[in-house]
Amino acid sequence: MFSLITHNGVYSSLLVGLLVVAPAVVANPGKTIFEEADKRDEGYGDIELLQEMWLTNSQGKQSRRVFEMKYLEGENGTGDKTLIIFKEPKDTQGTALLTHGNLAEDDDQWMYLPNLDRIKRIAPAAKTAYFVGSEFTFEDLANREVEDYEYQLIEDTQYKGMPVHIVELIPTDAKSGYSKQIAWIDADEYRLHKVEFYDKKDALQKTLLFEDYRQYIGKYWRAHRTLMTNHQTNKQTELKVPEEYAFQQGLAERDFAKSQLKRSR
Repeated sequence: MFSLITHNGVYSSLLVGLLVVAPAVVANPGKTIFEEADKRDEGYGDIELLQEMWLTNSQGKQSRRVFEMKYLEGENGTGDKTLIIFKEPKDTQGTALLTHGNLAEDDDQWMYLPNLDRIKRIAPAAKTAYFVGSEFTFEDLANREVEDYEYQLIEDTQYKGMPVHIVELIPTDAKSGYSKQIAWIDADEYRLHKVEFYDKKDALQKTLLFEDYRQYIGKYWRAHRTLMTNHQTNKQTELKVPEEYAFQQGLAERDFAKSQLKRSR
């Protein structure tokens, strides 16, 4: 599984073109890229980290938020789980988002609103809404399966001096807020560097950049800075990881139970 915000290192590319998987059967090279990406990120176990969120409005005014993130890799056919808990500022403290990835259907998402002491389920039809005033939607925060998209390898080119593949992704879910996404992936280290998001009218809506990659446990690449720009509202959301990703911290299923949301205060 992959997610723009939680597994921003797992989009990948292959150094080969078309792969023959059976006599007279040619694999979809774009899909093969993401299958290999998913495979390369297997085994991370669990992760904890702190992130800073910088919101910039259309007038250039900024506000800062801080949140904790926890991830748990799915096992035995179950999806990954993620938990976001806001720590600062005071008016967002305790706000939390829990996502349970599902392999064959929509992810389950719940949001805890401490001011109301209420847990709200995010309906699939509402996942195009923006999360806590950022330029990330609930859809952007969901875990994705390779089968959730149709793929087309557009071209091999250069990006910031690196060889990259450009891949078009078309959501198979009619409820998606996007008509397509276009991803830039380097051909050497399997890292995602840029994603363009197109709205239902096929107009460019947002661009997401990944920067400052660092490698963990000799295998897993993670970006320490991401920037989402909304071209239609002239707003931006920047995510920074001020410290390190902490891998394999011993998190368990109980840490991602719905009952944990109210304990986030």
